[in-house]
Amino acid sequence: MDIIRIILAIIFPPLGVLMQVGIANKHFWINIVLTLCGFIPGIVHAVWVIAKY
Repeated sequence: MDIIRIILAIIFPPLGVLMQVGIANKHFWINIVLTLCGFIPGIVHAVWVIAKY
């Protein structure tokens, strides 16, 4: 169900990453920081994580 995760990543990037890799993964925390710094970097990182894993 990667399509649902990608849609969630566009709406709220950390949620898509959380569903893909879990809370204990470093990518989740990196995505939170990127989303706080700017919404677009958070989206790009979230889609990359979902596509990679």
